[in-house]
Amino acid sequence: MNRDTFETRLFRVLRWVVLAGLALATLFPFYYMVVLSIRPIEDLLRDPGALWVSVSQWTTSTYEEVLSSEDSGGQGMLGLLVNSALVSLGTVVLTLLVSIPGSYAVARLRFFGHRQVHFLFLAVYLFPAILLAVPLFVLFTKLGLRDSLVGLTVVYVAQTIPVSIYMLRNYLSTIPESVEEAAAIDGCTRGQVLRRVTVPLAAPAIMANALYVFMIAWNEFLFALLFLVADREKWTVSLGLAQLSGGIEVPKTVLMAGSVVLTIPIVLLFYAAERMLTEGLTSGADKG
Repeated sequence: MNRDTFETRLFRVLRWVVLAGLALATLFPFYYMVVLSIRPIEDLLRDPGALWVSVSQWTTSTYEEVLSSEDSGGQGMLGLLVNSALVSLGTVVLTLLVSIPGSYAVARLRFFGHRQVHFLFLAVYLFPAILLAVPLFVLFTKLGLRDSLVGLTVVYVAQTIPVSIYMLRNYLSTIPESVEEAAAIDGCTRGQVLRRVTVPLAAPAIMANALYVFMIAWNEFLFALLFLVADREKWTVSLGLAQLSGGIEVPKTVLMAGSVVLTIPIVLLFYAAERMLTEGLTSGADKG
C-alpha cells in the first residue's frame, strides 16, 4: 500500500469518526432532554440514568401540565409561547424594515465616513446589555412602556438593528453595482431598485438575518425579566422556563418538557429557513 492510498483510506475513516462525534455531541443533550420529558417522575427516580424508554412507559402528562393554564392547575406555558411569538415576530419585522434600507445606504451611498460607519453600528451592539438595563428601565418607566410587550419589542429592535445592518451591509457589498445601474437606466428610481433588484438578490441573507433576530428575541431573558416580571400574563416563555427551574415543587420531568417546548419552535424555524435559503441560492443559479 503506497502513501497516497493509506492517507485516502485514513481520512475516509476519520471523516465518519468526526461526523459521528459531532452528531453525538450536538444531538445527545436534546435526546436526553426529550427522554426525561416523557418519563413518569416515579420511573425517573428509580432509574435516573436510563437512556431508553419503551413506548409503554411514555407519558404526556408532563406536556399537559406545562401547556395547560394556571386555572387548570398547569404552568400556562401556551400563553407564554404566544407572547414570545408576538414579540419575536414583531422584532423581526421592525428590524428588517429599518435595517434593509439602512444597510443599503451604508453599502451604496457615498458620504463622509461611509466606510467606517458600519463599525460604529457593530460597536453599539458590543456594549454589555447590563450597562443599558438601568437607563432603559428608567426611560421606559417614564414613557409608560414598562410591563408591556410593545416596550420589550422596542428594546429588542434597538438591540438587533446594529448587528443586522452590519451583516446585511457585508452581503449587499457583494452584489454588483452594475445590476442596479442597469435597472436605473431602465427608469427605476432608487427605491424601486432596492425593492425590485437588491432585496430579491439579497433574499438568502435577509432570511438568515431574520432567523438570527428571531432567535435573539425568542431566547432573551434579562430585559424580559426587567420589564415584565410584575405581570405574569405578559411573560415570555424564557421567563416561564426560569420559573419552572427555580420551583422546588416542579418535577424535573415537567422542567424538561418546558425546555422541549421552548426549543422545538427554533428547531422547526431553522429547518424551514434552511430550505428557503437553499431554494433562494439555487433559483439564482438557474437564472444564471
